[in-house]
Amino acid sequence: MRRQQAQPTAQARPNLQTQTRSSLQTQAQSQLNTRQQLRAERALRRTEGRELRRLPPSQRAQRREEIRNAREQRALSRQQLVQPNAVQNQSNTRTLRANRLNGTARVSLDAARQGRFASRFASQAAGLTRRDRFASVAAHHAWRLGLRAAFVPWYGPVFWPYAYSDVFDYAFWPYGYDDGYWAYAYDDFFDGLFWGEAGPPVDYAYAAPSTRPPVQRASYAAVQELCRQPGSGVTAWPFTDIERKVGLNAEQLELLGDVRKASQDAAAVFKASCPPENAFPLTPPGRLAAMTARLEATLQAVQTVRPAMESFYASLSDEQKERFNQLGPKNTATGAEASVASQAAETCKQPKQGLANLPIEKIEDAVNPTDAQETELNKLQDATTKAVSIMQAACPDETPITPTGRLDAMEKRLQAMIDAANTVKPALENFYASLTSEQKARFNRIGQQLSQTNG
Repeated sequence: MRRQQAQPTAQARPNLQTQTRSSLQTQAQSQLNTRQQLRAERALRRTEGRELRRLPPSQRAQRREEIRNAREQRALSRQQLVQPNAVQNQSNTRTLRANRLNGTARVSLDAARQGRFASRFASQAAGLTRRDRFASVAAHHAWRLGLRAAFVPWYGPVFWPYAYSDVFDYAFWPYGYDDGYWAYAYDDFFDGLFWGEAGPPVDYAYAAPSTRPPVQRASYAAVQELCRQPGSGVTAWPFTDIERKVGLNAEQLELLGDVRKASQDAAAVFKASCPPENAFPLTPPGRLAAMTARLEATLQAVQTVRPAMESFYASLSDEQKERFNQLGPKNTATGAEASVASQAAETCKQPKQGLANLPIEKIEDAVNPTDAQETELNKLQDATTKAVSIMQAACPDETPITPTGRLDAMEKRLQAMIDAANTVKPALENFYASLTSEQKARFNRIGQQLSQTNG
């Protein structure tokens, strides 16, 4: 009896093993399909997040609701086990990513080029003669060479190395500078943050090849010398010209002495923002901290000088004020006043995809974020967009005519840059902290990598 019972069991064993293998294969395939569906859903959610970031804030709420409804519909489809759709979504996602890596970006070349504060000015600079081009040195040195001064973003580990002389020379001689000086300053703020000293991918930089000089690699000794002499002392200030050309009485000379003393105090404050030896910031949060420190020192310098300058200016007669307003080199001002007044405001108001969208796209491609990291990246995108809008709001409609008016405008612009930095800081730090060591290394080197591959 036992043998008869055992025989069918032995015969059934191969069938049972086959069924088990089949069940395991089915289960494995189901798990694979589920993983594919999840990967496809994550990819699609990233695509939807990028689409939201591209939209103006006024259109995001409606599109967000549409995306939510679409996600609910996809969830219903998954419940109906429509697996081929998930596989197809995954294939489509791979195709989209492959296209981006092959040069088809979400932010087009033209949009990225035009979406910068200085794109209009860079296009003009391409046609200038060598003598008309801008020097990457302090303004008073540039004028001795018959050139106009450009914004210099980095000199070794120092962000905005000529900030002290630029701010106060600009107050006296605004047309001794590149027409798009402040536009370049705004662009270089974001470029320094995301791309580092390498700058943005060349194909995306501006509407035309820039004639601006390349970044100088400075020795530590040169950097320290520059920091010890932020404006070549008070000799960079035109005190002799003011006394000689404006014609001052004894009381006005005393007030001008207060301006001289304030300028010395401002220089001392500014020196404190110089970085220690071998302290070039290598991470995006580090660069932002270094830039913020320099901006805060520059703002403090302006706030130190401005009260004394206003008191001195108020003591002048109308005739003296006009003489004071006319100080500075005249050969550099040709055509600049009209250019700045007519184009600065218009350039500022245009969308800035090259600053707000392009870096996020390149960061995403470089670090390949997880869902949780994608959430933090979205926050960084929103913070960057807000930071751009803060700078846009600080752009004056025209260049003020008086030195005191220009100091006021510069104080507002510096404060806007600091506010922008503080807006980006928490989102940047949170996103950076969410990355693995490998991802951080890729983020740190993104500017170098893109410069080697042309974006």
